[in-house]
Amino acid sequence: MDNRQAIGSWLSGPRAAAEDAGVEFGYRGEQLGLPEEGPGSIARPGRRIAALVIDWALCMLIAYGLLTHGYDQATGNWALGIFFVLGLLTVGTVGFTPGKRIMGLRVVAQDGSGRLGVGRVLVRTVLLCVAVPALIWDRDGRGLHDRLARAVQVRA
Repeated sequence: MDNRQAIGSWLSGPRAAAEDAGVEFGYRGEQLGLPEEGPGSIARPGRRIAALVIDWALCMLIAYGLLTHGYDQATGNWALGIFFVLGLLTVGTVGFTPGKRIMGLRVVAQDGSGRLGVGRVLVRTVLLCVAVPALIWDRDGRGLHDRLARAVQVRA
């Protein structure tokens, strides 16, 4: 192996190096028994981030217009509280937030039993509000908050 190959494998990451060595990873969601494409497949990061931005903007708008009547530090704190309640109520009842609905996503139980129970939605929402677990993803593209709640975000 010359230096260019060594540097190239380092830059492309461990997954690319493992794939070059013959390891087969499959597609996202294959381990969970989900389809590769279409409804029921793992939601892509771009859609998930867009849904999060829509939900956060909605929460900021509510906090700005109804609670603080202007923008200051309290607006962000109120928005986080509204985001928590929004996630808890909407994911717990219908399986999606307004942002997820707009982006064509829903949250389902990992085992395929449908919506999440109250305890799992609570764990997921608390971890999402902490934000760090949502930034740690597994090879299926699920955040740590989804893994710990045994949930998966899929295309509707």
